[in-house]
Amino acid sequence: MADQTRSDIALLYRRAGFGIRPDELDALTGAGYNAAVDGLLAGLGSAPDPGGDSVTVPVFHIYQRPPKNFTQAQRKAADAVYATELRDLQDWWLNRMIKTSTPLREKLTLFWHGHFATGVVKVRDAKLMYLQNQLLRTTGAGPFDQLVQAVAKDGAMMVWLDTATDVKDHPNENFAREMMELFTLGVNNYTQDDVVAGARAFTGWRYDRLAYEYRFVPRLHDYGSKTYLGQTGDWNGEDAVNIAVRNPVSPRFVMAKLWSHFAYPVTPAEPVITDLVAAYGPSMNLTSALEAMFKHDAFRTATTRTNLVKQPIEYLAGAARALGLDATADRTGSSPSHGSGRPLAVIATALGQTPFNPPNVGGWGQNAYWLDTSTALVRQEAALFLAMRADLTSIGSIPPSQRPAAVARMLSIDGFGPTTMTALAAAQTNPVQLMALALASPEYVLA
Repeated sequence: MADQTRSDIALLYRRAGFGIRPDELDALTGAGYNAAVDGLLAGLGSAPDPGGDSVTVPVFHIYQRPPKNFTQAQRKAADAVYATELRDLQDWWLNRMIKTSTPLREKLTLFWHGHFATGVVKVRDAKLMYLQNQLLRTTGAGPFDQLVQAVAKDGAMMVWLDTATDVKDHPNENFAREMMELFTLGVNNYTQDDVVAGARAFTGWRYDRLAYEYRFVPRLHDYGSKTYLGQTGDWNGEDAVNIAVRNPVSPRFVMAKLWSHFAYPVTPAEPVITDLVAAYGPSMNLTSALEAMFKHDAFRTATTRTNLVKQPIEYLAGAARALGLDATADRTGSSPSHGSGRPLAVIATALGQTPFNPPNVGGWGQNAYWLDTSTALVRQEAALFLAMRADLTSIGSIPPSQRPAAVARMLSIDGFGPTTMTALAAAQTNPVQLMALALASPEYVLA
């Protein structure tokens, strides 16, 4: 029974965080699975995060409007500042994932980053992306309606989906459409007329880039009557959000997205979603829904354990956490390598997932999305690189025949199947190669 509890808690921390170190797992196993869930949930909201908060926040330049006659030299200088700040921001977030004391909150932030996909390639402002990231971190476990209202007025989102250019004479439909299709309802649950009405509702919204604040400009708003998702009135943007999140199809859509990210891919029609919707309730309580999800019997099944491929960011953060590395692949607590480390953000990009830059408004895909011949080779190279950077003294100090089991314990996975064990047995005399094979194995790549 203790072995099963240990396995279940390790699964929980892989899905609801970025893995768990053996000593942490030992400490939690005695208290039981439900207590481990409760501990993760306690880290949501405004709970202190001494590990994550130990990571220094990047310094951002003061935003200035580009001059009308932007010279090539000025553009080059601005691009250099942007590139530096983005790199620092990516390292900052990856280090938070690695060092966090509240792993579920950080994992939930990553989920919402993909759900409310916003790309720095268009936003071109690292501070705006940082502010959005903080918003998702602090608001992501509260009532869903409050989260969507906050995201709708977030500067990065307003630039990304053009709400900041939505005026009554020329309504921009981008945010109105994606808010329904991607954020709250799903495809085929709205009409083009709803998109038009929604765009009219959001007219007059502006974002002050100098003050980093949302502003409403009444003279730019369309005050006419609008029929939106079957309801007629003089709706504004806040009304449109409230109507969308209270639409009958929204709870199942949102719960299916959560289950698909933390357990395994499902559609809103799956029976398990009914149980989550009951916990979500009229108050749209995301924390209650997460508790119901992690404590659901279906969460600890073989289907969950073998039906989700780690996204590159969570794969790299989890490996670094297990191996005692940071976002530059330096050993935690060691002297900086001054460039000898390869930042994990660069590796994540090579694997197809650039932090703060989803490929499109739909975010990143799942499972097969991450599996192709080119990324498989990169993953093998990344695994070897990380293994070479790690301190594997404890593995090298034990007999070779015991090393595969010790590697599994270090990575907090149950063990390896026959095919993987055959490969590991051939490399067990070399701790670096052994760890690299383990990191690239199906048993570890599957979350």
